[in-house]
Amino acid sequence: MRTLVIDHPLVAHKLTALRDERTDSATFRRLADELVSLLAYEATRGIRTTTVQIRTPVAATTGTALADPKPLVVPILRAGLGMLEGMVRLLPSAEVGFLGMVRNEETLEATTYADRLPENLTGRQVYVLDPMLATGGTLIAAIDLLFARGATDVTALALLAAPEGLARLEAHYGGLDLDVTVVTAGLDSHLNEKGYIVPGLGDAGDRLYGVV
Repeated sequence: MRTLVIDHPLVAHKLTALRDERTDSATFRRLADELVSLLAYEATRGIRTTTVQIRTPVAATTGTALADPKPLVVPILRAGLGMLEGMVRLLPSAEVGFLGMVRNEETLEATTYADRLPENLTGRQVYVLDPMLATGGTLIAAIDLLFARGATDVTALALLAAPEGLARLEAHYGGLDLDVTVVTAGLDSHLNEKGYIVPGLGDAGDRLYGVV
Protein backbone atom coordinates (compact mmCIF):
# COMPACT_ATOMS: atom_id res chain seq x y z
CA MET A 1 0.00 0.00 0.00
CA ARG A 2 1.19 3.51 -0.83
CA THR A 3 0.27 6.79 0.87
CA LEU A 4 0.84 10.19 -0.72
CA VAL A 5 0.32 13.35 1.35
CA ILE A 6 0.31 16.27 -1.07
CA ASP A 7 2.78 18.96 -0.02
CA HIS A 8 1.84 22.06 -2.00
CA PRO A 9 1.14 25.65 -0.90
CA LEU A 10 -2.20 25.84 -2.75
CA VAL A 11 -3.34 22.58 -1.16
CA ALA A 12 -2.38 23.84 2.29
CA HIS A 13 -4.13 27.16 1.68
CA LYS A 14 -7.41 25.60 0.56
CA LEU A 15 -7.32 22.99 3.32
CA THR A 16 -6.89 25.73 5.93
CA ALA A 17 -10.01 27.51 4.63
CA LEU A 18 -11.93 24.20 4.68
CA ARG A 19 -11.00 23.63 8.31
CA ASP A 20 -12.21 27.07 9.43
CA GLU A 21 -15.54 26.75 11.23
CA ARG A 22 -16.57 30.13 9.81
CA THR A 23 -16.53 28.80 6.22
CA ASP A 24 -20.13 28.49 4.99
CA SER A 25 -21.44 25.52 2.99
CA ALA A 26 -21.31 27.24 -0.40
CA THR A 27 -17.67 28.23 0.08
CA PHE A 28 -16.86 24.81 1.55
CA ARG A 29 -18.25 23.09 -1.56
CA ARG A 30 -16.22 25.34 -3.86
CA LEU A 31 -13.01 24.81 -1.91
CA ALA A 32 -13.52 21.04 -1.76
CA ASP A 33 -14.07 21.00 -5.52
CA GLU A 34 -10.85 22.96 -6.15
CA LEU A 35 -8.86 20.85 -3.70
CA VAL A 36 -10.00 17.58 -5.27
CA SER A 37 -8.81 18.73 -8.69
CA LEU A 38 -5.34 19.27 -7.21
CA LEU A 39 -5.41 15.84 -5.53
CA ALA A 40 -6.68 14.20 -8.71
CA TYR A 41 -3.72 15.54 -10.67
CA GLU A 42 -1.37 13.56 -8.43
CA ALA A 43 -3.68 10.58 -7.99
CA THR A 44 -3.87 9.91 -11.74
CA ARG A 45 -0.11 9.77 -12.36
CA GLY A 46 -0.39 6.00 -12.70
CA ILE A 47 -3.40 5.99 -14.99
CA ARG A 48 -3.01 3.62 -17.93
CA THR A 49 -2.33 5.14 -21.33
CA THR A 50 -1.71 4.03 -24.89
CA THR A 51 0.25 5.47 -27.79
CA VAL A 52 -1.71 7.01 -30.67
CA GLN A 53 -0.78 8.48 -34.01
CA ILE A 54 -2.16 11.92 -34.84
CA ARG A 55 -1.53 14.75 -37.26
CA THR A 56 -1.07 18.33 -36.13
CA PRO A 57 -1.57 21.23 -38.59
CA VAL A 58 2.18 20.91 -39.24
CA ALA A 59 3.14 17.23 -39.21
CA ALA A 60 2.34 13.69 -38.10
CA THR A 61 3.36 12.83 -34.54
CA THR A 62 2.95 10.32 -31.74
CA GLY A 63 0.75 11.17 -28.78
CA THR A 64 -0.78 9.68 -25.64
CA ALA A 65 -4.39 8.73 -24.93
CA LEU A 66 -6.13 7.05 -22.02
CA ALA A 67 -6.31 3.29 -22.46
CA ASP A 68 -9.39 1.08 -22.29
CA PRO A 69 -11.18 0.05 -20.19
CA LYS A 70 -12.18 3.47 -18.90
CA PRO A 71 -11.32 4.28 -15.28
CA LEU A 72 -14.17 4.23 -12.78
CA VAL A 73 -14.77 6.99 -10.23
CA VAL A 74 -16.70 5.96 -7.10
CA PRO A 75 -17.86 8.62 -4.63
CA ILE A 76 -19.00 7.23 -1.28
CA LEU A 77 -22.37 8.78 -0.43
CA ARG A 78 -23.14 11.29 0.73
CA ALA A 79 -20.02 13.32 1.43
CA GLY A 80 -18.11 11.84 -1.52
CA LEU A 81 -20.51 13.62 -3.87
CA GLY A 82 -18.83 16.87 -2.90
CA MET A 83 -15.63 15.55 -4.48
CA LEU A 84 -17.12 14.19 -7.69
CA GLU A 85 -17.20 17.29 -9.90
CA GLY A 86 -13.59 18.16 -9.18
CA MET A 87 -12.54 14.63 -10.14
CA VAL A 88 -14.53 14.27 -13.36
CA ARG A 89 -13.49 17.75 -14.49
CA LEU A 90 -9.95 16.41 -14.68
CA LEU A 91 -11.04 12.98 -15.94
CA PRO A 92 -14.19 13.56 -18.04
CA SER A 93 -13.98 10.25 -19.90
CA ALA A 94 -14.27 8.22 -16.67
CA GLU A 95 -17.42 6.34 -15.77
CA VAL A 96 -19.04 6.96 -12.38
CA GLY A 97 -20.48 4.45 -9.91
CA PHE A 98 -21.92 5.09 -6.46
CA LEU A 99 -21.61 3.44 -3.06
CA GLY A 100 -23.84 4.42 -0.17
CA MET A 101 -22.14 3.57 3.11
CA VAL A 102 -22.87 4.61 6.66
CA ARG A 103 -20.74 4.29 9.77
CA ASN A 104 -22.29 3.01 12.97
CA GLU A 105 -21.39 5.69 15.50
CA GLU A 106 -21.14 3.12 18.32
CA THR A 107 -19.17 0.35 16.64
CA LEU A 108 -17.54 2.64 14.02
CA GLU A 109 -18.08 -0.13 11.44
CA ALA A 110 -19.43 0.60 7.95
CA THR A 111 -22.46 -0.93 6.29
CA THR A 112 -23.55 -0.58 2.65
CA TYR A 113 -27.05 0.70 1.90
CA ALA A 114 -26.69 1.50 -1.83
CA ASP A 115 -24.65 -0.17 -4.57
CA ARG A 116 -24.65 1.31 -8.07
CA LEU A 117 -21.51 -0.32 -9.42
CA PRO A 118 -20.88 -2.68 -12.35
CA GLU A 119 -20.85 -6.32 -11.28
CA ASN A 120 -17.73 -6.94 -13.38
CA LEU A 121 -14.79 -4.59 -12.83
CA THR A 122 -12.16 -6.84 -14.41
CA GLY A 123 -9.20 -4.79 -15.59
CA ARG A 124 -10.57 -1.50 -14.25
CA GLN A 125 -8.66 1.19 -12.41
CA VAL A 126 -10.89 2.70 -9.73
CA TYR A 127 -10.73 6.04 -7.90
CA VAL A 128 -12.67 6.16 -4.63
CA LEU A 129 -13.75 9.54 -3.24
CA ASP A 130 -14.28 9.88 0.51
CA PRO A 131 -13.46 13.18 2.26
CA MET A 132 -12.40 11.77 5.63
CA LEU A 133 -10.21 8.72 6.20
CA ALA A 134 -10.86 8.34 9.93
CA THR A 135 -11.04 4.79 11.29
CA GLY A 136 -10.59 3.30 7.82
CA GLY A 137 -13.58 0.98 8.13
CA THR A 138 -15.65 2.57 5.37
CA LEU A 139 -12.75 2.71 2.94
CA ILE A 140 -11.72 -0.90 3.57
CA ALA A 141 -15.28 -2.11 2.99
CA ALA A 142 -15.43 -0.16 -0.28
CA ILE A 143 -12.02 -1.31 -1.52
CA ASP A 144 -12.71 -4.95 -0.64
CA LEU A 145 -15.92 -4.81 -2.67
CA LEU A 146 -14.13 -3.32 -5.67
CA PHE A 147 -11.38 -5.94 -5.65
CA ALA A 148 -13.96 -8.70 -5.21
CA ARG A 149 -15.50 -7.56 -8.51
CA GLY A 150 -12.19 -7.65 -10.36
CA ALA A 151 -10.67 -4.17 -10.07
CA THR A 152 -6.93 -4.23 -10.77
CA ASP A 153 -5.95 -1.24 -8.62
CA VAL A 154 -7.74 1.22 -6.35
CA THR A 155 -6.71 4.77 -5.51
CA ALA A 156 -8.55 6.53 -2.68
CA LEU A 157 -8.70 10.32 -2.53
CA ALA A 158 -9.34 11.88 0.89
CA LEU A 159 -9.28 15.51 1.98
CA LEU A 160 -7.94 14.45 5.38
CA ALA A 161 -6.59 11.27 6.93
CA ALA A 162 -5.89 10.09 10.48
CA PRO A 163 -2.87 7.92 11.33
CA GLU A 164 -5.17 5.30 12.90
CA GLY A 165 -7.06 4.90 9.62
CA LEU A 166 -3.91 4.63 7.54
CA ALA A 167 -2.46 2.08 9.97
CA ARG A 168 -5.63 0.00 9.70
CA LEU A 169 -5.44 0.04 5.89
CA GLU A 170 -1.77 -0.91 6.02
CA ALA A 171 -2.53 -3.81 8.37
CA HIS A 172 -5.35 -4.97 6.11
CA TYR A 173 -3.62 -4.67 2.72
CA GLY A 174 0.08 -4.62 3.58
CA GLY A 175 0.56 -8.37 3.23
CA LEU A 176 -1.71 -8.78 0.20
CA ASP A 177 -0.80 -8.60 -3.47
CA LEU A 178 -3.25 -5.77 -4.10
CA ASP A 179 -2.51 -2.35 -5.57
CA VAL A 180 -3.90 0.23 -3.11
CA THR A 181 -2.95 3.92 -2.96
CA VAL A 182 -4.20 6.68 -0.67
CA VAL A 183 -3.83 10.31 -1.75
CA THR A 184 -4.69 12.96 0.83
CA ALA A 185 -4.31 16.70 1.38
CA GLY A 186 -3.36 16.29 5.03
CA LEU A 187 -2.42 13.77 7.71
CA ASP A 188 -3.78 14.93 11.06
CA SER A 189 -2.88 14.16 14.66
CA HIS A 190 -5.32 11.50 15.87
CA LEU A 191 -8.93 10.39 16.31
CA ASN A 192 -10.97 11.48 19.29
CA GLU A 193 -13.18 9.17 21.36
CA LYS A 194 -16.02 9.59 18.83
CA GLY A 195 -13.85 8.59 15.89
CA TYR A 196 -13.51 12.12 14.50
CA ILE A 197 -10.25 13.39 13.04
CA VAL A 198 -8.42 15.97 15.20
CA PRO A 199 -7.99 18.84 14.39
CA GLY A 200 -9.97 17.80 11.33
CA LEU A 201 -12.71 19.91 9.80
CA GLY A 202 -15.84 18.50 11.42
CA ASP A 203 -18.44 16.37 9.62
CA ALA A 204 -17.69 16.80 5.90
CA GLY A 205 -21.20 15.80 4.82
CA ASP A 206 -22.84 18.31 7.16
CA ARG A 207 -20.48 21.06 6.10
CA LEU A 208 -21.08 20.34 2.43
CA TYR A 209 -24.85 19.98 2.52
CA GLY A 210 -26.10 21.01 5.95
CA VAL A 211 -27.61 18.85 8.70
CA VAL A 212 -30.53 16.81 7.31
